[in-house]
Amino acid sequence: MTTWLSRTLCRAALALMVMGCGSPALAEGPPKDPKDKVDAKPELRVDAPLPRHFLPEEKTSTGSVVVAKQRVDYRAVAGTLVVHPKGWDDVTARLADVEDKPAKPDAGDDGKSAHKPISAEASMFYVAYLKQGAPSASRPVTFLFNGGPGSPTMWLHMGAFGPRRVVITGDQHVPAAPYTLANNDSSLLDVSDLVFIDAPGTGFSRIAGQDKEKSFYGVDPDAHAFAEFITAWLGKYGRWNSPKYLFGESYGTTRSAVLIDELESRRLVDFNGVILLSQILNFHLSPDRAERDPGVDLAYELALPTFAATAWYHKKLGTDAPSDLKTLLAEVERFAVTDYALALQQGSALSEADRTRIADQLHRYTGLPVAYVRKANLRITGGDFRKALQDSADQSTGRLDTRFAGPAMDPLEKNPDYDPFSSAVGSAYVSAFNDYVRKDLKFGDDRAFFPSMPVYKTWNMEHQAPGFDAPSREGLNVMPDLASAMKHNPNLKVLLNAGYYDLATPFFQGVYEMQHLPMPDKLQANIEYRFYDSGHMVYVQDASLKALHDNVADFIRRTSH
Repeated sequence: MTTWLSRTLCRAALALMVMGCGSPALAEGPPKDPKDKVDAKPELRVDAPLPRHFLPEEKTSTGSVVVAKQRVDYRAVAGTLVVHPKGWDDVTARLADVEDKPAKPDAGDDGKSAHKPISAEASMFYVAYLKQGAPSASRPVTFLFNGGPGSPTMWLHMGAFGPRRVVITGDQHVPAAPYTLANNDSSLLDVSDLVFIDAPGTGFSRIAGQDKEKSFYGVDPDAHAFAEFITAWLGKYGRWNSPKYLFGESYGTTRSAVLIDELESRRLVDFNGVILLSQILNFHLSPDRAERDPGVDLAYELALPTFAATAWYHKKLGTDAPSDLKTLLAEVERFAVTDYALALQQGSALSEADRTRIADQLHRYTGLPVAYVRKANLRITGGDFRKALQDSADQSTGRLDTRFAGPAMDPLEKNPDYDPFSSAVGSAYVSAFNDYVRKDLKFGDDRAFFPSMPVYKTWNMEHQAPGFDAPSREGLNVMPDLASAMKHNPNLKVLLNAGYYDLATPFFQGVYEMQHLPMPDKLQANIEYRFYDSGHMVYVQDASLKALHDNVADFIRRTSH
């Protein structure tokens, strides 16, 4: 019998067993001719060990946190779960990954290895905080993740809702170590169990196998991996019947939209709520790339209120500017969607008188010189604004949090080369988490923690939105996904949180996206909005963190029953 025939019969027998039609005799295959003994392949059983790169891990510890003067005792689990890309199943993996040994131990006919690479898989790191003594059936559980893409979830973990938080004060560069970790009296453990998840390849998460980047680094593969993780975690910890929430920040809001539709419409797992912080669903609306899309002016309009808030904070507006930020923003928002929008729509047909009037008003709201505004053709990108606002002082304004500023890398640059905010707080978060996870959570002594992965430029932005036959290559927009999830589950509630000083994902852009979701108007009542005197990471400011906790905790209490 040839090796090919032996392999074919083996696979046929395995298929029959999987379908429930096999018998022991058939599973063993027909008798083998002794002369074929050398070429014969050992029988592959359906329960044979699966070739794999990773095994799940788990480290358990205990602790307590005081929230609103109430002590919460918890069990902390730092560990990993193994997930696979779309289309993977264990039987197929066994057949694909287990090969006959070649005639030469390490080479095929072409002199290269005859063994196929093992299928791609990811080991996703998480930290779960589970309240001691709480009945799991009624206790909400919230899955939290940052974005990037390419970012782990140490920011939400150590800055917002974990039981310990790194202390950040003011709008200046945080001094070097030692950093201070404090009890987080704004932890969400008072209302929900928490699961902080690192995306594949970030933090302590790892990927391996054939086509590993293609299998996990993209809009749809990433959401699939998170859906695999969440369903596996619910099964492992027996939490299928608990009230369930997603909490995504930045690109994590993009992920949330795709993920909640995957969970609701394909996996039939209803969630109680989706909590979004610093939202971006439609990348065409980003002020970072507006000049690449001539003829589409909406991004300039939606960024204007953030420009105004920033100029107001840095005292770049005239003496006639309102003393109250919210009064100013209400005025700017009206201007942005009326006079400013009408002027931009006219393009070169705009009259000189109207051009002068609009330029003067933009100067009043942004603090930028009239001559600069006119030279920019009334269209100012996020990078333009960050460089020009404090150019006379050779200062670059922050992007994630425009309250921060730092020395310009190049006085002649058009756009800042770095974000002063990220430089100001990054070391505190990275250092504090690395110390905490090893000393308190007992995880990671033998491995490196990756605080960011440079995947954005190679990230597959193609996305197959609900109702479309093929992935779109025309720019990422996941508004249809969130709308689809809300239509599949009309009880799904959404809470949008945004900071006034966020120029990466402007707050007015988030409002616009929500108000234009393709769904029945009555579902708009399911969406709530909360705004903060802070930036992208609203929790770096103590007052905003407390407000964020109170708003999210209230949302969970009202929607978990």
